[in-house]
Amino acid sequence: MNKHFEDTRYYLKRAGETAKKGISEELEPLQERVAELTGEEEEPEAGRLEEVKADLKELQGRAEGEAEKAIGDARERLGRSEAEDNS
Repeated sequence: MNKHFEDTRYYLKRAGETAKKGISEELEPLQERVAELTGEEEEPEAGRLEEVKADLKELQGRAEGEAEKAIGDARERLGRSEAEDNS
């Protein structure tokens, strides 16, 4: 490719990047205002994360309890079937 075209392509790319940054900076206050008016929050509530963690912990405990019960039931059945086989 001709050196002039390479230079042109480079400068057009840089101009596009610079224009994108400029537009973003100009629109940032407008985006903040729109988010404020529509009630959108940038970050989720801190309490919500703790609530979800607590729910997951509760579910984990319940699942562990159910698994232990199922294992106990299975062992009991195996013990009964072994006893019946030996009879």
